[in-house]
Amino acid sequence: MTRPSSVLIVGNFLSAAGASRGVCEDLAIRLRSAGWKVLATSTEPGRIRRLSAMLFAVWSGRREYAVAHVDMFSGPAFLWAFAVTSLLRLVGKPYVLALRGGSLPDFSKRWPRLVRYVLTSARAVTVPSGYLLCEMTAFHSGMVTLPNPLEVAAYPFAVRSRPRPSLVWLRAFHEIYNPSLAPAVVAQLVGDFPEVRLTMVGPDRKDGSLQATREMASKLGVSDRVRIIEGVPKSEVGDVLSDADIFLNTTNVDNTPVSLMEAMACGLCVVSTNVGGIPDLVDDGRDGILVPPADARAMADGVRRVLADPSLAATLSGNARRKAVLWDWSVLLPKWERLLREAASA
Repeated sequence: MTRPSSVLIVGNFLSAAGASRGVCEDLAIRLRSAGWKVLATSTEPGRIRRLSAMLFAVWSGRREYAVAHVDMFSGPAFLWAFAVTSLLRLVGKPYVLALRGGSLPDFSKRWPRLVRYVLTSARAVTVPSGYLLCEMTAFHSGMVTLPNPLEVAAYPFAVRSRPRPSLVWLRAFHEIYNPSLAPAVVAQLVGDFPEVRLTMVGPDRKDGSLQATREMASKLGVSDRVRIIEGVPKSEVGDVLSDADIFLNTTNVDNTPVSLMEAMACGLCVVSTNVGGIPDLVDDGRDGILVPPADARAMADGVRRVLADPSLAATLSGNARRKAVLWDWSVLLPKWERLLREAASA
């Protein structure tokens, strides 16, 4: 079997424009370092220009890549996957689909024929979690589970055997991640832990969530305890996380959030909502604490459990790091290479 040396990766390469860095960006870097020729698209921030750039790359580079890797999300982003894979079929190029996002199952139930059409022609379909595997099996059988990879060595680790009420939140400021819940948790804790502090880090998605978070902190009288940083470079994420001991994940919809995985790699004690694919990622009571969504009291109680029980905190911290090691690029990159190789030669 001849190894293909070239791949077109189609996804959101938007970190330079201030957006969160996607898995596809890291995959492109890793494949290049492994000797692959990688074409990547798109860096365009505007939706129409991004789609145009993706289609242009598929067509203009059709003699330069052996296989394509396409991220597929729900909502308007699904149209990009639909258009791109349609053109890939037209030019006779095999493609691998990577399913992303906790909203994809609901979207697929609303548009089952379109979703099946895109999935059926893929040489392989990957999912990052057991949650998406279970939810999407009705639309395609034989999917491959490949977790979102990390460079675990980039995340400083320390066992949190005596955690401080130092909290960190790391996501985009968007309503689906419910960022305003985080200052409400701080307000629940301040009576028992006067020294409690929260750092919130993430880009502003311009839907009003960032302003709503600031207003919530002000309304509850905890603005002086909540620090907001509108994003940091990927290279600094490990250090930002390591300054805290407890990671809050307040999301209402999710799949396998990389930020939560990064927190686990640092050994933070995770307190997260139990939505979407998170219960597949976090084993409640073993490597994190899971609570119902949109419940500040329940999340604060989870934080109290960690702060009151050093033995529990140390267990959560150590087990989280041990699980994160299984997501290292050294483990997962060979699997990605094998999958792309097989897709190109099938």
